[in-house]
Amino acid sequence: MSYEGSVRVVIDLIAWSREVLSNGDVYIGDFDGLIPHGEGKYMWSDGTIYIGKWDKSQMTGHGQVRWSSGATYEGDFSGGFLHGSGTFCRIDGSSYKGSWRMSMQHGMGIKTYSNSDIYDGFWKEGLQEGVGKYTWINGNTYVGSWKAGKMSGRGIMKWANGDLFEGSWLDGLIHGAGCLKYADGSYYFGTWSKGLKDGQGTFSPVGTKLPQYHKFSEYSAYDNSSQSPLLASLMNSGEIKQNTLISERNILGRWNIGRFLRGRGRISNTTVSVEGVSDLDDNSRSTLSQESNYTSSSCDGSNEFQDDQFFVYEREYVQGVLIKERRRHYDSKASTRSMWQHKLRKKRVRSPGETIYKGHKSYYLMLNLQLGIRYTVGKITPVPVREVRSSDFGPRARIRMYFPKDGSQYTPSHNSISFFWKDYCPMVFRNLREMFKIDAADYMMSICGGDGLKELSSPGKSGSIFYLSQDERFVIKTLRKYELKILLKMLPRYYNHVGAHDNTLITKFFGLHRITIRRGQKVRFVVMGNMFCTELRIHHRYDLKGSLQGRSTNKENICESTTLKDLDLSYALYLKKSWRESLFRQISLDCMFLESQCIIDYSMLLGLHFRPPEQLKAQLENQRTVQNDESLSAKECCKCNLE
Repeated sequence: MSYEGSVRVVIDLIAWSREVLSNGDVYIGDFDGLIPHGEGKYMWSDGTIYIGKWDKSQMTGHGQVRWSSGATYEGDFSGGFLHGSGTFCRIDGSSYKGSWRMSMQHGMGIKTYSNSDIYDGFWKEGLQEGVGKYTWINGNTYVGSWKAGKMSGRGIMKWANGDLFEGSWLDGLIHGAGCLKYADGSYYFGTWSKGLKDGQGTFSPVGTKLPQYHKFSEYSAYDNSSQSPLLASLMNSGEIKQNTLISERNILGRWNIGRFLRGRGRISNTTVSVEGVSDLDDNSRSTLSQESNYTSSSCDGSNEFQDDQFFVYEREYVQGVLIKERRRHYDSKASTRSMWQHKLRKKRVRSPGETIYKGHKSYYLMLNLQLGIRYTVGKITPVPVREVRSSDFGPRARIRMYFPKDGSQYTPSHNSISFFWKDYCPMVFRNLREMFKIDAADYMMSICGGDGLKELSSPGKSGSIFYLSQDERFVIKTLRKYELKILLKMLPRYYNHVGAHDNTLITKFFGLHRITIRRGQKVRFVVMGNMFCTELRIHHRYDLKGSLQGRSTNKENICESTTLKDLDLSYALYLKKSWRESLFRQISLDCMFLESQCIIDYSMLLGLHFRPPEQLKAQLENQRTVQNDESLSAKECCKCNLE
């Protein structure tokens, strides 16, 4: 029997000081009646030995274990599990010293790997989670947030050669906004997607006079006796909890953040392995090295700036490929600070909406919506699944409920204002959610979870207001009364259409609701799916109507979040013949449905994602290999036929 992972022993022994069991195990120690209790030593037949305290036949308290494999543990036990503080060592030289829960690393701890890599930080159920520092044997170092054993959240990576990146990470890759600092003092501020530059950014050559508040190197002023800016920012964003502040201050003090953050940044699109498998060596950063050389040569002597002027390069990347660059000249006398503030405001606008916070004009409306959806979805979900009936459609098929602030026999008390709630066609939308494979629990967590909704900053021409769930899976749109009536009228045909065509391109509806608040004010909502919610970055968005009249966008107003129109589409899209036929057949069916409902004002949303060049290269090579194999097979067949 192996007890290396989880050690739990429940045994019954007679009250002797030494007992040899029939399976060859031996216990020597104190007893309480017929069970081990107090100090004792237990030896398994496979050679595993435990020496320490027992509590009613279970290892509880301080003790030591040596497994037959050579691994050892010394520390706290509870109920037969490694639980508390202790040190675990393997025969391969790896070790862990820190907190345990139910035989898994949990809490603060330091792990030294067999290849001499070191992780110092927080753990959760055996994986790195929280704030931590990882140091590779080659000198690379990462300080920041972790999730499920991978670098995720805000963090700083410094390579052994002095390169430095500060910004967002996801699943071990640079992902999101960040700053890249080169050794010569130049910077690149921009966005990344899965380790590749992706989107708009600004390159500041050597000598650029960045405002002090905008420099990422301000972290170097960190004093070990105070709280670091990185820790403060992580706490403000909610990525770590207040009750871990003292421990994390101690961590950051041991790490000497000030010395660590003096350096530059360079990126690799290789996932950083916490086991030291990927060391991010010079070969893996060759792409960036080439870019750095290009940058230096393209500055044309701009490193020697006058005292009152500087240049920056505004760039746009698509999956690591530079597709656009513009050189801009600035005069420090013409408000350098204003220029950077403008860029920061522009960057903030790209965010999909503003999170609704307490005090926001839509705060109580959001609380009411979340409470109503949580109530009705929770009420309808346990009802056995059945086919919808004609009585399930129409304005009379509804759930009505009053939610007083202090609660009632049927509703909980809440922190919002009292309101009336109406849920239209609950059984129909429950079946639609299941038809679209939307789990009820995920649906409620996405819309009604602890995070607030986001209000989109640019409402549509109809005057409707749009809200977005925090995970961006669902869009909530306000409706006018006549729009709600139209949707209810077409709902039976819509239900049959989407049920008959799994690949329909028509908007997916998940719920239809109404809130009545002060003085009879009514707000109607429809919950829809967000087609642009995907792990892939959407580089260009298009709203296509099949018309040329007024279907172009002002080029000066185009940014990453701009929805382009028909005349802006300058790409030729090639599909497999079978895919093309299926797509056009589905578009035709969907258009026929909309025509049957007398709807003519509709468009098709199109999102384009550009894959990294190396992926396309690998795909083309595979296609060539397949084509060559097919060609050889054809030649062999011809040869056989001739013979």
